[in-house]
Amino acid sequence: MSKTVLVLVPHPDDAEFFAGGLIANLIDEGAKVYLVIASDGRRGSFDLDATTLTQTRREEAHRAAQTLGAEAPNFLGHPDLEVDTLPPGLLREQFIRAIRQYKPDIVIAEDAFAPYEVHPDHRAVAWAASDAIHFANLPLMHPEHLQEGLAPHFVVEKYFYGENLLNANKIVDISQTIERKIAAMAEHRSQVKFLVEDVLRQAALAGLDLGAWLGGALDNPTQALAWAIQAQAAEIGKRIGVAYAEAYRYVRFHPFVENLLAMQG
Repeated sequence: MSKTVLVLVPHPDDAEFFAGGLIANLIDEGAKVYLVIASDGRRGSFDLDATTLTQTRREEAHRAAQTLGAEAPNFLGHPDLEVDTLPPGLLREQFIRAIRQYKPDIVIAEDAFAPYEVHPDHRAVAWAASDAIHFANLPLMHPEHLQEGLAPHFVVEKYFYGENLLNANKIVDISQTIERKIAAMAEHRSQVKFLVEDVLRQAALAGLDLGAWLGGALDNPTQALAWAIQAQAAEIGKRIGVAYAEAYRYVRFHPFVENLLAMQG
């Protein structure tokens, strides 16, 4: 039977940027993928106002999901760069609700234990997702969900990504889907422009000439980001001898159960 996948991310572009290859792989295998996006992305621009940017990023996220083959995104709508200031437990409850609603076989989320994460939205979402994933199966966690017909649910497969993932134990070959990952990421035009401009500003402050490195790619933010994505994926791919890959911390059951399964197998 085809699997159901739930992706819990802070911003409209994070699913594609961090896990676009894996998501495309799973969709090609017949999975149905649902995206839950915590924030509205309203802060990530040097030129657009917050209202325009919020609407723009919502539209871009829809196009990106369609490019990957995922379902239309579910936006929680929390203000960008304020997710860490939400009332305690709110985001965790929303993620538990999503897990019980979609009943996923697989959840993809940022690793709460990955070091050096500077973005407060990423840290807040990672911890809320970790809590939700591990405790959505407990009936006394938000028992009011039962009255809505949302039963507890245990997620068997967990894929945790990270900017600096030191404890990755699963490398996923995305050689066949990296072009789709890049195409989906390219739909986030406002964010791609912002990311490239931010790097260019920092490089200028450092006295670096990025033109010597990237040449004409600097004139096309999407091309510049594609180069960066391919370079990163190629470096990870070397670990298992493939062209392009993504790295994850992969978890299934409690270590005791995993040890018994290993002994049995």
